[in-house]
Amino acid sequence: MAILGRLFKANIRQYGMIIALVMIMLLFQILTGGILMQPLNITNLILQNSYILVLAIGMVLVIITGHIDLSVGSVAAVIGATAAILMVHMQVPVWLTILISLLLGALIGAWQGFWIAYVGIPSFIVTLAGMLLFRGLTMVILKGQSIASLPNAFLGISSGFIPDWLSGYATGIHLTTMAIGLLLSAVLIWNELRLRRTRQQYRMETAPAAWFILKLVFLVLVLNGFLWILARYEGIPNLLIILTVLIAAYTFITQRTVIGRHIYATGGNSKAAALSGVKTKRVTFYVFVNMGVLSALAGLIFASRLSAATPKAGTLFELDAIAACFIGGASATGGVGTVIGAIIGGLVMGVMNNGMSLIGVSIDWQQAIKGLVLLLAVAFDFYIKNRSQ
Repeated sequence: MAILGRLFKANIRQYGMIIALVMIMLLFQILTGGILMQPLNITNLILQNSYILVLAIGMVLVIITGHIDLSVGSVAAVIGATAAILMVHMQVPVWLTILISLLLGALIGAWQGFWIAYVGIPSFIVTLAGMLLFRGLTMVILKGQSIASLPNAFLGISSGFIPDWLSGYATGIHLTTMAIGLLLSAVLIWNELRLRRTRQQYRMETAPAAWFILKLVFLVLVLNGFLWILARYEGIPNLLIILTVLIAAYTFITQRTVIGRHIYATGGNSKAAALSGVKTKRVTFYVFVNMGVLSALAGLIFASRLSAATPKAGTLFELDAIAACFIGGASATGGVGTVIGAIIGGLVMGVMNNGMSLIGVSIDWQQAIKGLVLLLAVAFDFYIKNRSQ
């Protein structure tokens, strides 16, 4: 038990938010009379929060480096507007529009990253200016009007599902989704066993075998239970595939690569990192380039989800993304945070929004409650940090 206690304390931010997410889901499952966990609602929950989760992945890297980005909502809006102009008015193919949009997002990120990394202007000021600039450009591009009639191939980004290649063997259940669940379970078990062997090889502390097996059983049950819910509706949405790829890629980059270590070093102590040979300015620059690309992707997803590009798109996206990162354990002082934590924080916010809407809580009270949750999360972070010191 002492080992488990030490492991829990070492990962208290992540474990605490996972427990909070489970408790919130159970609470709203009871309050909504079981509606929260219905297949249709779970699918809608994924689709409604996908663009915030994409932004949270990029935002957590920005926060880890000790910066902030207030422009992501406006960047998403201007990219969505540009994509609509290209596809509807200029008849540019969907695949080329997506490529152009992502490149434009990278250029926007490079523009802001240059002022922050190489000129030395605080990120708060640069991105605040960017928020106003790109919101204004969105209004100019759209001329105050929405653009609808987007191509079906583009709308499929947010409304499409993976095909059921095994549908010939049964009806009523998306069998391909269940098969993917079994495959992912095998990968999960193999990866956990590999990590455990590595820790034991280097004589690092590990949980007792019984608790390790219990953890594996719990994870496999949760994974397959989640996919079972999706299989009872239309299966796995295209957006969930995109999110899974992004989460896996960015988790690997931050936890297993030199680039990831440089990002944490830059946020932990920029001067010490520079003296150690880390090119902190370059790291900061590319973090904002990455944020621009993910903001563009979020803008494309939102336009696809809304089936239109509107002047008000992306409003308050930056606050939701920042809140997801801080609720997920990122530190306001930099150097701390994980991609998984940001996703968990985003899911906490998404489940709260969805659950409160289902039980009839007004939008005004929803905003107030979300603000309180954000304050408590940051206060918890400072409490843990002060206690460890």
